[in-house]
Amino acid sequence: MPNSAILETNLGNIPARRGKVRDMYDLGDALLMVASDRISAFDRVLPTGIPDKGRVLTQLSLFWFHLLHVPNHLLTDDLAQMNLPFDSTGQGLEGRCMLVRKAQVVPIECVVRGYLAGSGWKEYRKTKTMCGIALPDGLLENSKLPEPIFTPSTKEEHGHDVNISFEQTAERIGKETANELRRLSLEVYQRAADYASQRGILIADTKFEWGWFDNELILIDEVLTPDSSRFWPADLYQPGRGQASFDKQFVRDWLETTGWDKYSPPPPLPAEVVERTRAKYVEAYERLTGQAFP
Repeated sequence: MPNSAILETNLGNIPARRGKVRDMYDLGDALLMVASDRISAFDRVLPTGIPDKGRVLTQLSLFWFHLLHVPNHLLTDDLAQMNLPFDSTGQGLEGRCMLVRKAQVVPIECVVRGYLAGSGWKEYRKTKTMCGIALPDGLLENSKLPEPIFTPSTKEEHGHDVNISFEQTAERIGKETANELRRLSLEVYQRAADYASQRGILIADTKFEWGWFDNELILIDEVLTPDSSRFWPADLYQPGRGQASFDKQFVRDWLETTGWDKYSPPPPLPAEVVERTRAKYVEAYERLTGQAFP
């Protein structure tokens, strides 16, 4: 099994912002976005990485950018064309980085839900709503919704993002921008979901991030990956129960058995959980792209 040590990239004195999974390096007129093999669960970065995870996230995002033809922040993923101000040899960047435009980030997580899953199901059982939006009676856990729903949330630096209404979104960023975010997010989700279903994958929900560049809203960050989306195998789908998935559910499930309190330092992952999680990420890539993982 591949080594599960977390791949880290250190580019010296270049200004950087480190997220849970990605590191952003400021190159002046552009950003270098590097996807590490770090994995988080319950808002904590775990001490064990998932080999090749960063490469899967990067390559899937590239696939969707090219397939969907939606204006986005990608400049190039070719190291030879990046003109980086350092020697990239030995940095482990190949296949896991993108040079991207600097955009003015819209401070809203644009979540689109096509199925009644996760926190949406918990809310529905109490109020027959999802993120405050009324839904029909009689839906089961993980039922397909009558139509996809736009459910925005805040972007929090620490802790969970907070679901907010469309009206609250409009108050924060303006009604015109909120309407455009909703239209674009629903359109991209539907196109991606239609494509994925032909490849045997249901996209239960996903989140998009958008930014302003030259007075245009463009897709930024990652898009439609196992980290930002809930992917289910279509052939095993059955409403009314939990679903098999192509994400870090193995990790969450294992952590729930350990007695970890979610506040103290998280425990290292066993080799079997690492291997099975890596296999699911790679399988998602291969199913969606129709290509062997490089």
